[in-house]
Amino acid sequence: MLKVLGSERRLCSGMSRRDLLEIGGSTFAGLGLTQLLRASTASASTSSGDGFGRAKQCIVVFLYGSPSQLETFDMKPEAPVEVRGTMQPIPSSLPGLDVCEHLPNLSRAMHLTTVLRSIHHDHPIHGVAYAMTGTPVIDVAMELSPQDPKHHPYFGSVVEFMDRQRRGGLSNVPQNVALPFPFSTQRTGEVHRAGPYAAYLGAMYNPVWTEFKGEASRGVRKTLRDMDLEIFDPYVACKPDAHFQLAATDRPADMTVDRLDRRRSLLSQFEQQRRSFDETQRTKSLDTFQNLAYSLINSRAVGDALDVRRESDSIRDLYGMSLFGQSCLAARRMLQAGTRLVSVFWDEYGLAGDAWDTHWNHFPRMLDQLMPSFDRGMSGLLFDLDQQGMLDDTLVVCVSEHGRTPKLNSAKGGGRDHWSRAYSVLLAGGGIARGRVVGSTDKIAGDVTSVPASPKDLLATMYHLLGIDPHYFLEDRGGRPISIVPETARVLHELLA
Repeated sequence: MLKVLGSERRLCSGMSRRDLLEIGGSTFAGLGLTQLLRASTASASTSSGDGFGRAKQCIVVFLYGSPSQLETFDMKPEAPVEVRGTMQPIPSSLPGLDVCEHLPNLSRAMHLTTVLRSIHHDHPIHGVAYAMTGTPVIDVAMELSPQDPKHHPYFGSVVEFMDRQRRGGLSNVPQNVALPFPFSTQRTGEVHRAGPYAAYLGAMYNPVWTEFKGEASRGVRKTLRDMDLEIFDPYVACKPDAHFQLAATDRPADMTVDRLDRRRSLLSQFEQQRRSFDETQRTKSLDTFQNLAYSLINSRAVGDALDVRRESDSIRDLYGMSLFGQSCLAARRMLQAGTRLVSVFWDEYGLAGDAWDTHWNHFPRMLDQLMPSFDRGMSGLLFDLDQQGMLDDTLVVCVSEHGRTPKLNSAKGGGRDHWSRAYSVLLAGGGIARGRVVGSTDKIAGDVTSVPASPKDLLATMYHLLGIDPHYFLEDRGGRPISIVPETARVLHELLA
């Protein structure tokens, strides 16, 4: 028998990694590895510790393209002008923490949050895949290839997988929802970026995406290399009739529930004839998709939750009339409807290299395109969750793939390039301490000087707060056990209440 020495990491069943590797063959008490892992993931977690399971639900806010730490939560007013730039700090509601002057609303909400200033890693390229999955490495080819077999499942997909195993099936409400539209579908170019997908867990665990129903109400100048265009961008401002729908709920006007029921009946007859065939993983996925699509088509609760027009004008105004603000409001409404995890993406719109990827015209874009909507939307979400009594149970994480270079470049209008050696993350609720700054950087926000943390540590902490041991093992397409995050990842107890 092969005996492998290593750290004690537990499967969902309580079996350790060492126990699993000591099996030495493909069976254990009559179970193959596939059946063994499937049985293990069906069991509830027995982990414990500070804040474990404190968060009942979660909102992930992902700012694609990466905001500058120097113009948000790690300002360096004493640095040279080519580092600090032109924006000034203002005091926040968290004593000792200054934020950018163009975040006046968010400055009043900082006492509700913890700022982690010391995230760093070795991959300064775009990639939801690296920041929000357990994959140990990323490169440009993977980032532009959602189907690359080396990808690991998105955070939300893992949470849904684990919850579905415990629950024993689907919920009546989608549990892993992503706003405002399928990722990287509104930018120029046919290549979609990787990241928010279920990878080896299978497409049934992909996020359920919404569709944005609305129009932009204002244009903005956007620059990409030699391109300089005015684009009407709903992230900047949108018309008041803006709302969201799931693709499955946007049924044709003549599609009545009676007709749907007849189709369901025909489907049931087909299923009865099919029962004589062996059930494969593919047919399991088909069954899941059919049940989910049918439940969503008939779900008034989901449609109502995504219709932000049902909120009062004062609440909608709290979040700001922008695509980002209204997406944050829809996220809160989906949690109230019973969704466990909602991801809000600030995505590219119109041009590739858009959103927070400010290689060109850094300060004009921050002032006109990015800061106002972020300030209203993020502060509105925090204030509203707190006023609704939801913040203590709701983990909110505002994150990106990396930061921006400390020194401004010489591109048109000035810019900051990719920088992953030090950047900031904003967290609140769900077991996160209120009013804390964790970690620090040097005089130019270029390198971490205390409490170094990786994106994998952040993910481990998020799983921990949602009641999931980050060192559970899942099974990849080849039947190999893979930990949700790398085994070196640690829970950041410095962040916890």
